[in-house]
Amino acid sequence: MNIVMLDSLTLGEFDTNIFSKLGNFSFYPTTKSDEVIPRCKDADIVIVNKVVLDANIIESLSNLKLICVAATGTNNIDLETAKKRGIPVKNVVGYSTYSVAQHTLTLALNLLSKLTYYSQYVASGEWAKSEIFCHLAYPIIDLKDKEWGIIGLGNIGRQVCHLVKAFGARVSYHSTSGNIQAGIQHKSIESLLQTSDIISIHAPFNPKTQNLIADKELRLLKKGAILLNLGRGGIVNEQDLAARLKEQDFYFGSDVLEKEPMIPNHPLLNPDIASKVIITPHIAWAYKDTKDKLISMVVDNIKEFLRS
Repeated sequence: MNIVMLDSLTLGEFDTNIFSKLGNFSFYPTTKSDEVIPRCKDADIVIVNKVVLDANIIESLSNLKLICVAATGTNNIDLETAKKRGIPVKNVVGYSTYSVAQHTLTLALNLLSKLTYYSQYVASGEWAKSEIFCHLAYPIIDLKDKEWGIIGLGNIGRQVCHLVKAFGARVSYHSTSGNIQAGIQHKSIESLLQTSDIISIHAPFNPKTQNLIADKELRLLKKGAILLNLGRGGIVNEQDLAARLKEQDFYFGSDVLEKEPMIPNHPLLNPDIASKVIITPHIAWAYKDTKDKLISMVVDNIKEFLRS
């Protein structure tokens, strides 16, 4: 079998031998749309993360027998064309539950503790000049007894619930799908935003969740609230968010944006709101053990296909 991976750079460093053991393996750090067909013309199996395989590409690859997506989402694959040609599309599901939940807590705890500021204060040498043993320029906030609202109570949302309860927080949630679960208080989106000290988003992006949090909803946030987006970009309206951060007292942390990589001169890069924002470059899924698990699941999908 000829196996081709088209965007290996999105997985960072990994042992290519695990794929070489399965067939003739070749890989490319990145692949532009006009490079896909030449690179995959002899491929039996194609592995992609974000590279688009549209109808024309799938129809043009006469040897193609399996598409492996090194991610959960399959929106970059023309599933109808693949199905018409009898080509299975295998993705990976549930691999990042623990890492995304951990990253959610990392963002929240950094914002609660003002860790970036205090670390920079020490690194600047200012602490060495202090007359007292500590420095308390900005208040740092306990998580215990705070209200934590979760938008989207799937696997990741439930793991976040488990973690924040261990810190002594009280948890409620809002379901964007209407799937109400017993044991945790469900609230309307308006009530959740009004009553929560921290809100974390773990919902999928779809027509119901697009711009779920925009100007009207942001105005409902409590003073000093923390809003976290670990779902998908586009759930929070970023233009409205940047505008409200200039006017309101709240904080924002995110690992996802509507366009990735981040566009130049993005409104959330405004230096006037820098102290209220932490954005990481879509890495919550990529903690080492989690990334290793993802790659292992892709390998398992190929092995399963080869056995069939």
